[in-house]
Amino acid sequence: MFFVVFLLFSILIFRLGIVQIVQGEDYQRKIERTEDVTVNTSVPRGKIFDRDGHVVVDNVPKNAITYTRKKGASQEEMMKTAIKLAKLIKKETDQVTERDKKDFWLMNNEEKAKAKITDKEWAKFEENELSEKELYQLQLDRITEKDLSTLTEDELEVLAIYREFTAGYAMTPQVVKNKGVTEDEYAVVSENLASLPGVNTTTDWDRAYAYDGTLKTVLGNISSSREGLPKEMVEFYLSRDYSRNDRVGKSYIEYQYEEVLRGQKTKVKNITDKAGNILDSEVIREGQRGNDLVLTIDMDLQLAVEKIIEEELGQAKRRGGHPLLDRAFVTMLDPNTGEVLALAGKKYEVNNGKAEMLDFALGNITTSYTMGSVVKGATVLTGYMTGVNKLGEYIVDEPLRIAGTPTKSSWFNRGGAMGINDQYALMRSSNVYMFKTAIKIGKGKYRPNRSLSLDMEAFSTMRRYFSQFGLGVRTGIDLPNEQIGFQGEASTSGLLLDFAIGQFDTYTPLQLAQYVSTIANGGYRMKPHIVKEIRQPIAKTGKIGPIVEEIQPEVLNRLDASPSEIQRVQEGFRMVANGSQGTAKKYFQSAAYQPAVKTGTAEGVYDGPKREQYLEKGQELPMTWNVTLVGYAPYDNPEVAFSVVVPWAYQHSANSAPINNNIGRKILDKYFELKEQKAKEETSEVIIEKDIRLKESAKDEEEE
Repeated sequence: MFFVVFLLFSILIFRLGIVQIVQGEDYQRKIERTEDVTVNTSVPRGKIFDRDGHVVVDNVPKNAITYTRKKGASQEEMMKTAIKLAKLIKKETDQVTERDKKDFWLMNNEEKAKAKITDKEWAKFEENELSEKELYQLQLDRITEKDLSTLTEDELEVLAIYREFTAGYAMTPQVVKNKGVTEDEYAVVSENLASLPGVNTTTDWDRAYAYDGTLKTVLGNISSSREGLPKEMVEFYLSRDYSRNDRVGKSYIEYQYEEVLRGQKTKVKNITDKAGNILDSEVIREGQRGNDLVLTIDMDLQLAVEKIIEEELGQAKRRGGHPLLDRAFVTMLDPNTGEVLALAGKKYEVNNGKAEMLDFALGNITTSYTMGSVVKGATVLTGYMTGVNKLGEYIVDEPLRIAGTPTKSSWFNRGGAMGINDQYALMRSSNVYMFKTAIKIGKGKYRPNRSLSLDMEAFSTMRRYFSQFGLGVRTGIDLPNEQIGFQGEASTSGLLLDFAIGQFDTYTPLQLAQYVSTIANGGYRMKPHIVKEIRQPIAKTGKIGPIVEEIQPEVLNRLDASPSEIQRVQEGFRMVANGSQGTAKKYFQSAAYQPAVKTGTAEGVYDGPKREQYLEKGQELPMTWNVTLVGYAPYDNPEVAFSVVVPWAYQHSANSAPINNNIGRKILDKYFELKEQKAKEETSEVIIEKDIRLKESAKDEEEE
């Protein structure tokens, strides 16, 4: 035993001696000639679903050809590979720039390039009076159109591939072609990979939208692999382990939830020699696509609302709407949670003689308008909250004759005087009630045919109270670039009266929806949100995974009004839809779901996108009417709130303008219709599941 152990140790010591002494230098050189390089490869983004689990945004796989540049790869090596690859695939040349062509020409016309430099300039270069960079710039500047015209289509195709090779970073896969890669191209390149160093065939992905055109402006865009990281945010993304050619969200939901949707990249360790050739590769971490988003949006409702807008907008154009009428918006919220149920906007455009309805859902948060009488609920409550009015107090509605100002009156009372209370003022949309409320807040006193002097601090006071409803401030929605509207310049007392009836400051359609939701739910301003849940992805399935995070309702503030004061305004809104003289009675009194609404019209000078065209021609801007509507239902237990905004709808009068009311009635009808339909479907599913369980139970008993 001793002899055997002695012999084994002797063999081991002898072998170690050979490795360390005889072959040590060889092994040391082998170690020194290899490097470990870790790279990340992209993965598909997370999917986007609606609240019912319907896929809204998906990833579509597609064939791709990539190139991974080794460290120290020379121009000649890459050019040889590009020439070989150009013979196997068709590469578009539309992205090739003039500078690309000049660089390519210089690379392939060395003698002609040298001839672009004079002997005197070469002498300066040799004497270090001209740098190599300056010399190269002189060559670039002296390349003529005639020189570039010598480049053939085949050479341009090689150039298009070569520029893709050089666009990426060493050891990082760069997409050469991922659009229109045919099966033949994919196969022939795969067969020739051995002679195409750095080239590989793989599967890439692209975003696919299940509902063409719907919500596209809100869903946002992602950058292409060619664009990579936005220039203005390169450092931000690089500090978060992004590569420069990574695709990222550029706008709205894709941008807002980039960290959620981006996924976990595949981490690969490449072992290379000193020349940069890859000796071996090892996957350190498998990639996983990004988490999925579940929106608050009901796509069935969204599509139906968009169709209603298109129909009504088209009819309004045909039946004498203003020539400048070109858009309409609808926002629908759950007033109790702030969930956005539908965010619809359409823009009417004529392109090449053909009328089109384009998606403009984004306009609900990025455009603002004077909204008219819909804001009178905020004015009435501001009167309560400032203490200038009391519940049920009567105010005389009469034409106001202020010196130096045209007579101001309510539309239903042009000449007489009548006592009205707060609810009647809302039901019939009294301007004078609101005027006199503003005068009290401004510490003024109305005297017929005399000037009106008000404390201009009243503007700040009223705006501060209006902001409690979300008017004139950001709503807090989980989307970037939300606008807050424009505040008019508080220059005269009379403008405060215009402010009180919604004809001074501008608001967004979303602000209106938040405002009416605050009244509907009893005074809580809820933060609107368009994402409901974040879910884990499930591989190779269209199903929704487990919840990672559920977005909880958030109260931004509570009105400084008492429950009884809010109830007065709620009843006033109910009377607009169902009262004997309600301004929207004609449209809503037959609704079984018992709505509460407030109509609005705002007359003013056109301030839309074609304004500059009028000014350039020296023409006077036309007067237009914006028509609006806010509401909720049912009035005693609200589950949906909404705003309808149609700017520049009519030119001469809005008295017979039904588009806002038509849209409002139809979207509420559709909401409750879909609710009933889904309830029946859920009941049917429960019955079917119960029937299956009973049959399985009976079968088990029979077998026993």
